[in-house]
Amino acid sequence: MASRRSIGFPVTLAVVLTAMALSLAVGWQVLVFSEARAVARELTRIDWLLFAFGVVFFAGIIIGTLWLCMWLVREMRLNQRQRAFLDAVTHEMKTPLASLRLYVETLERHDPDREHRREFLERMQGDLKRLDETVDQVLSAARSEDSGRHVKREPVVLESLLRGCMDEVCERYDLGPEAVVLDAGAAETVCGNPNELSVIFRNLLENAVKYSDDPVEVRILVRSSNGDRVEIELSDRGIGIPRVELRKIFQRFYQVGRDVQRTASGLGLGLFIVRNLVRRQGGRVVACSEGSGQGSRFVVTLRRPPVAA
Repeated sequence: MASRRSIGFPVTLAVVLTAMALSLAVGWQVLVFSEARAVARELTRIDWLLFAFGVVFFAGIIIGTLWLCMWLVREMRLNQRQRAFLDAVTHEMKTPLASLRLYVETLERHDPDREHRREFLERMQGDLKRLDETVDQVLSAARSEDSGRHVKREPVVLESLLRGCMDEVCERYDLGPEAVVLDAGAAETVCGNPNELSVIFRNLLENAVKYSDDPVEVRILVRSSNGDRVEIELSDRGIGIPRVELRKIFQRFYQVGRDVQRTASGLGLGLFIVRNLVRRQGGRVVACSEGSGQGSRFVVTLRRPPVAA
């Protein structure tokens, strides 16, 4: 919590100084204007021009000060999220590496039987998979920002793509078939890159599962929108998102309620990747929630394939 308090002091100081500067500017202008009215007959055009320049310069100073304060606060917040991201990456990599080291040392020093050796190898494969997923997440974030990267789009059948993402997430988190329900037309297609679409919906599904209490209930609804558009809505009954944070959750390194202190697994990159990849498909993504404890909804809007002439 020390990071949060360190931000509060400069913000308070900036507000107080800005208010003092604004009061001084307004008081000075009122004083000068009242004196100018008293001797209006003796003032020349140059005097009035200097008075006008003074007003403009004071306004510029106030606006510049406010903008600088806002910019500094944003930079401080970003710096905190970057530190939280580094902590998250360190944790996500250090834990499986420590586990791998332990199993390797055990295999070197002892000669376990076949059953224990197979169990060790399975756990080592799980640790390697976790490391691979962490690296993939970081690489996906870097690639999603590459606006000059050419992406091949093609017609993609939504039902098969979504079911593949559902099966992968359910297997990873050991969920039953009733945890994630899909309501989609068998022939509904969109225009996009299959690999990037898989990353989009896999990240959204993982978020819905990670931030849901037992039993997990996630629903995917596919519906038409405005003729040439398709909406894919993912809803859950999880922890929800405070309304003040709905516009922030797509920022890099941001985690709902955990942007400074990391209390849950994750790098804060999932929704950042989702937003960038959806934009690259020519679509958009919107987050909705009634507040904490009320669940959340993510609506992805994509284009249909162009109709042949």
